[in-house]
Amino acid sequence: MKTADFNTDWLFSLCDDASASRPDFDDGSWPKVDIPHDWSMELGYDKEKGDGATGYVTGGKGWYRKHFSLDSGGCHSLLFDGIYNRSTLWLNGHRLGDQFYGYAPFHFDLTPYLNPPGEENILAVKVDRRRHVDSRWYTGSGIYRKVELCSGPAVHIPVWGSFIRCEEISQQSALIRAGHTIKNIGTTTCRLRGVIEILSSDGTVAASQEAVIEPGPGATLEVDQTISVEAPALWSPESPSLYTARFRLMDTEEEIDSCETVFGIRSIEFHPEKGFYLNGENQKIKGVCLHHDGGLCGSAVPADVWRRRLMKLKEIGCNAIRMAHNPGSSDLLDLCDQMGFMVQDEFFDEWDNPKDKRLNMGDQHDDFLSRGSAEYFRETGEQDLKNTIRSHRNHPCIIQWSIGNEIEWTYPRNAEATGFFGADANGNYFWTLPPYSREKIREQLKTLPPGPYDIGETAQKLARWTREMDTSRPVTANCILPSASFESGYTDALDVVGFSYRRVIYDYAREHYPEKAVMGAENLGQWHEWKAVLDRDFIAGIFVWTGIDYLGESHKKADDQKATESGFLNLAGFKKPSWHMFRSLWKEEPHIKLFTQREALSPFCREQDRPHVVEKEPGAWEQRLWTWHDVNEHWNYTEGEDMIVEAYSNCGAAELFLDGESLGRKALADFEDRIYKWALPYKEGILTVKGIKDGQSVQDTLSTAGSPCCIELKTDRSSGSTAERDCFHITARLLDPMGIPVTQEERTLTFQLKGPGKVLGYDNGSSRNWTNHDINTLETSKGRALMIVQTGDTAGISEITVSGDGLEDSRITIKTI
Repeated sequence: MKTADFNTDWLFSLCDDASASRPDFDDGSWPKVDIPHDWSMELGYDKEKGDGATGYVTGGKGWYRKHFSLDSGGCHSLLFDGIYNRSTLWLNGHRLGDQFYGYAPFHFDLTPYLNPPGEENILAVKVDRRRHVDSRWYTGSGIYRKVELCSGPAVHIPVWGSFIRCEEISQQSALIRAGHTIKNIGTTTCRLRGVIEILSSDGTVAASQEAVIEPGPGATLEVDQTISVEAPALWSPESPSLYTARFRLMDTEEEIDSCETVFGIRSIEFHPEKGFYLNGENQKIKGVCLHHDGGLCGSAVPADVWRRRLMKLKEIGCNAIRMAHNPGSSDLLDLCDQMGFMVQDEFFDEWDNPKDKRLNMGDQHDDFLSRGSAEYFRETGEQDLKNTIRSHRNHPCIIQWSIGNEIEWTYPRNAEATGFFGADANGNYFWTLPPYSREKIREQLKTLPPGPYDIGETAQKLARWTREMDTSRPVTANCILPSASFESGYTDALDVVGFSYRRVIYDYAREHYPEKAVMGAENLGQWHEWKAVLDRDFIAGIFVWTGIDYLGESHKKADDQKATESGFLNLAGFKKPSWHMFRSLWKEEPHIKLFTQREALSPFCREQDRPHVVEKEPGAWEQRLWTWHDVNEHWNYTEGEDMIVEAYSNCGAAELFLDGESLGRKALADFEDRIYKWALPYKEGILTVKGIKDGQSVQDTLSTAGSPCCIELKTDRSSGSTAERDCFHITARLLDPMGIPVTQEERTLTFQLKGPGKVLGYDNGSSRNWTNHDINTLETSKGRALMIVQTGDTAGISEITVSGDGLEDSRITIKTI
């Protein structure tokens, strides 16, 4: 089937009018919106009505309607990449069906209910998002992912009718198994040719084959073709080579229908002793977890916003993304294919029993607002899982299917059976070995009262559904209480066992369950987590929580937060200190970065009677948690204050200078926590750190800044396309009269756009910024702010002006073509 963009000219109303499903309903006053669309972010933050679990936004009931006509007959389906959530669809008054789970793609056949070609059709979509605390992170509300119209003749390749698998892969050749579904809704038998061509990235035909196909009336056939590709360009994070399988249905020389499927050739293996292999080469997975919001965009995230964020993660050596804790969008998966990120695609955060959305444990809030996907999991779980795999399985980036995240909390006896939550252990499951023996855990699981559902049985069911759809990737899950999961039957369903914050039992797992491949599936963004992987060949890698700060999971958090601050990047995509630490851990190229803090506020201090810098709490670095300790990227303090200077680097030695005078050369090997540290009294000037690695010198500088006087504007692109709906990220930074960045003072900025383009919003990246993102005046955070402009239908030159009290106006132009 041919696909067409179906994302413009929708009508929307936030109302609860059941008659909006009828064709004769008067929607003349409804405003137009484009899809993707997230009405929760448009409503803005509401500390009173919202809840921190989902980022202090509200939901409600919303209706979408679209008037359209078609030029031809045949068969037509509508493909949605995701609606959040509990949606019902009607076409011309006929109810097409429901889709409750908000993250799974789905499609409906429109053909039986369409009016004749040229006549108007009316599509109505109801979205019930009244349960606006039904998740543990920001979800958004509405048709927040793209929509496509899929059209074809009577004999056609239906939606998701292509499955490309690669086998027997080597540098010399690869065997491509191409499966295509052929459907005939006509009344006659056809004799057709199925022609498949494998196209290289430059468009040349690498291999081709034909098959004879004879679908009878009402028949659905599976056509399997095997093709050999010589000297394949293998897909990897370093070289994400892509191929296209072009399949055509031919009646003699006339093309009846066709489809093109992008895929990659690569092999994966998870070995219980030696870790992970990609294309036969052993390597570590350097991954991060990502939620699906895009900061100021909410959940309606343009591909360009993801591209900018992924580029910054790529810079630190990140090679993998865990879609937490739900399937990713097709746009995001396309980018991972193109940019070279391996992906763990995760299906569910809840199974049979609900989680407490506010407290991230077993359910403790029995209220309407927090009823989530557990309510319909047993009814729709199989369809949601299989739809996701059908939609996603051709993406070479996907290397694992994850059936669930930290599910153990919701099956009560599993937590109790571990022994971690008794009087002796006090819940210290992060840093201690299991207090109960394997035998004791087994006994507990047998004797403790069972719930209505068994975790092992449900895991087996989900794994079976997954393998029915695809056996080319391993099945995994993220286990928060693995000592019980190994004994409950849960991990029996898994090919790879993911550990959530349980690095202390890597060796326990290796000793007692040597047949199982193990890796970190959710890990702290700290050196001690990565060190545990480097020290063990059998650990495949980690997924750090998280790559980017995300909205939500902030119920009653301190400091008035709307978001979780565990990322390498903040909500606006600006780099944080931990970004620089992991840049020094995950890439070989030399790197060094300076940060400072008053000794009184630092976790470090000068050792008594010695010039060395030590931890205030010895050994604390080995148990640091999600957020990085507080440091500053400036050199502005009070004369004579006791200071700690930190440098994050992969250079074997580093030397610190103040105004050119050396303050000491130090070796990285002398710092267990891999943080270079110096203690000194503050003095205004220029602080410089220098390092050398593999003969290449690097340095970083912090200079005492004055008060801001001007604004530096930069854009990540100078021109954008109307057809592609490209995005411009305009960053504003405060500078002093000497051009030194000012991060210790803030100013209120006002942004103005003159010319074509649509402003998506404004942000400063802070989790404490409560200014709604459609307001063009906001205060900077650490001297920075962001504006995102998306191209519209009109080409031309646009001018952006940014002003602020006491600051010179700054301007920048962007071009839409």
